[in-house]
Amino acid sequence: MRAGASGEAELDGNNAGLSLLGPQTRQQSPERPLSLQSPDLESGRPPRLVREGLWLFAPSRDSQGGSSWLLEAPGAGGDILVDCPAWNQANLALLAARPGPGTIVLTGRLGHGRCRRFQEALGWDVLVQEQEAYLLPGVRQLTSFGPGHQLSAGVRLLWTPGPSPGACVLHCARGDWDGLFCGRLLHPVAPGQLAPLRRAGTFHWGRQLGSLEHLRQWLPAGSPDWIACGGGLGALRGEVLVGDGGGVLAGLDLASLAGAGVVGQG
Repeated sequence: MRAGASGEAELDGNNAGLSLLGPQTRQQSPERPLSLQSPDLESGRPPRLVREGLWLFAPSRDSQGGSSWLLEAPGAGGDILVDCPAWNQANLALLAARPGPGTIVLTGRLGHGRCRRFQEALGWDVLVQEQEAYLLPGVRQLTSFGPGHQLSAGVRLLWTPGPSPGACVLHCARGDWDGLFCGRLLHPVAPGQLAPLRRAGTFHWGRQLGSLEHLRQWLPAGSPDWIACGGGLGALRGEVLVGDGGGVLAGLDLASLAGAGVVGQG
């Protein structure tokens, strides 16, 4: 991968057989104090604890109704906020109450939301795939990574271009956890069912299918136990996590999906 003359990142080749590269740190700064009294802060719906150590935030219009997640991991590299939720008092109150600094992981451009405000309020690090780092000018403590990144013990990221140039997934395999945060690589289509969807805003459909094949090779056999999506969850009819994630991935017929038409926006 390389930076183009315009400052935007360009995609090189394909992502088959990618090796693990170290992160590239861009900017750092000390934490800033958090205030929940800003006049532009709505009260908001409180986040929901969906299982021990995992919170789901209410859909955010800043990310076209997308879903954000918080993994509690005190003492194990810090908490992980997967994509930015709505900028409101309820969400900030939960995040500000967490012990120690954490990391904001962005799985794609639709998950950036008000990243700069969250970073300045919390003082957390921000991790983004290098293809989309240019979309976050002025964000402090920003680190970009290439094909893959080991965030902490048992927590890995993989570059999965397709939904957007810098889309990525996060796999957490630690203790009794074996979960995949897939961003918008997959979308809920029915209770217990996920599929890639070719949207009007999809960066490259062929790359998205190739990323899914690479993901199946990258994950341990039978993994993950469950999948958490970054898009809207309405099709799950009240569920929030999709079980038997390994079976869901194995059951995707990528060849037949190659000719899929465009459905919806985002």
